[in-house]
Amino acid sequence: MTSINVGIIGCGNISAIYLSNLSKFPNVHVSACADIDIERATARAAEFNVDKACSVEELLQDEEIQLVVNLTIPKAHAEVCIRALEAGKHVHVEKPLATDTASARQILDVAKAHNLRVGVAPDTFLGAGLQTTRKVLDDGWIGRPVAATAFMMSHGHERWHPDPAFFYQQGGGPMYDMGPYYLTAFVHLLGPANRVTASTQMSFAERTILSEPKRGEKIQVEVPTHIAGIVDFECGAVATLVTSFDVWHAELPRIEIYGTEGTISVPDPNTFGGPVRVRRYDANEWTEMPLTHGFSENSRGLAVADMADAIMQDRPHRASLEQGLHVLEMMEGFHTASTENRHVELAHQCQRPEPLPVGFSLDQFFSSGKVAILS
Repeated sequence: MTSINVGIIGCGNISAIYLSNLSKFPNVHVSACADIDIERATARAAEFNVDKACSVEELLQDEEIQLVVNLTIPKAHAEVCIRALEAGKHVHVEKPLATDTASARQILDVAKAHNLRVGVAPDTFLGAGLQTTRKVLDDGWIGRPVAATAFMMSHGHERWHPDPAFFYQQGGGPMYDMGPYYLTAFVHLLGPANRVTASTQMSFAERTILSEPKRGEKIQVEVPTHIAGIVDFECGAVATLVTSFDVWHAELPRIEIYGTEGTISVPDPNTFGGPVRVRRYDANEWTEMPLTHGFSENSRGLAVADMADAIMQDRPHRASLEQGLHVLEMMEGFHTASTENRHVELAHQCQRPEPLPVGFSLDQFFSSGKVAILS
């Protein structure tokens, strides 16, 4: 077996970049697109030369499809994942894994019962920027990490997204929408966490859509839109993470990691590239580090290719279900901590994912006609 047959469920805004990128990986073949709106699935299939467009049920019944990429809206993630697993298919799901940890545990139980894999976005941590950061950190450039900060400050998606309401519904908000990028980066760089706490608020009860085609429609906000969280990691580092849809302008770093011997300025975890900058304790200025890995462009879908390789090579895939559940538990924990005025101890742990090989890029995905082993 040299490739895995993939079916896409959910042909909305983000599906285009997945379909574009998955067509470049020689170890995956997208054979079907499905959506509750069959016209949307048909349009995507035609745009990206996919073999067929069909209903969700037809895709799940297709015995040729081995792996489902679940790009539905967050509140449908758990249901679609479970249906795909029960149909005997591996799954890669867009972030977050689910809207609550109870649903995520159901996914975990079904996956174990059927001996199937689940991968969870984001896969930006597999890109050149965060892989280079991992190498710099592991090589000891800043010594032992002691603290970190991260900020995602914006004023929401209603000015540009064609259908932004779900960002303000259960399973949305800045933490569930953008937090996975930052928390996944933290787990990749620092390892798993022990506990979290936070304060949250909903600054605006109603939002007005300013983008087309729903310009002028009102959104009733259901979730906190400003979350200030604290994370205690097993390695001893303490991190601050602020995510907000309530801020017009800010001049804050995306992520910084502070060590006993210096600081790393980490690139935007919502991207795959750099820059990665280091300033040791005795340096007068910052040094931009050369990128040690490939995939500096938008490479969403890279984790799907990694999972396909992992299935064929019988090794762990990097964007794991356990990591996605750990990240989800942190996000849920922030909200619980604020509501209940306490720290939340984390029950679901994960392994720090293995880095990609230094220099790895799309050119190395095939070697003499054989699938490259990425472990």
